[in-house]
Amino acid sequence: MSDALVTYDAADGIATLTLTDPPANTYSYEMMQALDGAVLKARMDDAVHVILLRGAADKFFCAGANIRMLASMSPRYKYYFCLHANETLSRLEQTPKLVIAALNGHCVGGGLEVALAADLRIARRGAGRVGLPEVALGVLPGTGGTQRLLRLVGKARAFELMASGRLFDFDEAKSLGIVTDVVEAADGDAFLAEVRRRALEYVPPGRASKAVGLIKRAVQSGAEMALSEGLALERELQQELFESEDAKEGLAAHLAKRPPAFKGR
Repeated sequence: MSDALVTYDAADGIATLTLTDPPANTYSYEMMQALDGAVLKARMDDAVHVILLRGAADKFFCAGANIRMLASMSPRYKYYFCLHANETLSRLEQTPKLVIAALNGHCVGGGLEVALAADLRIARRGAGRVGLPEVALGVLPGTGGTQRLLRLVGKARAFELMASGRLFDFDEAKSLGIVTDVVEAADGDAFLAEVRRRALEYVPPGRASKAVGLIKRAVQSGAEMALSEGLALERELQQELFESEDAKEGLAAHLAKRPPAFKGR
């Protein structure tokens, strides 16, 4: 599937979604609609086990919302634009498949908010900076940034980063827990190849992707629940896995002392 603003390519169990609006891959309502559709397409495709999100070219992953668009629109339009963007990123976050954001360039403002909805954020060393500088525009991070960042780094640190609006490199982002890993790569193609190699580690037959997806559901939903409710959710998801083909295969392979051949179901 190809769209002017989001490109969708699926191969080897990985759906690659590319934000495409050069030079900064800023998003509009139209791009968010395209991203929403791509997320749903990947969610419903049983052959897709990992979603890989990246920006076109090498300079930017995403620089956030299109400021020229926001400046020209009414407050009512901007409210519904932010509402839909939140719904799109929540859909990405709640999809029971691993989501990896490949930070191949600057990841700032709403671009970081998009990346925060992924499960893993892998960045190319020296390729760009990261941060939430919306305060310089007189607004706040309005696509989930205030909520997802505080859950990652804690209230005091999240407030400092957003109130100052400062930008920092990927290595500092890793030390803060915002970026999962930073890798060396000669260029953008080599970086994407390395991210794909890591993504393939979560694809059958080597990994039980259904279990990965339900671990994600337990973590994402359980984090917002009381402990007793989270434990109840965990039990229900475990029961679903007990009935899966992959659980039967995993147990049989362990007893036979052979590598499992998972199918993701």
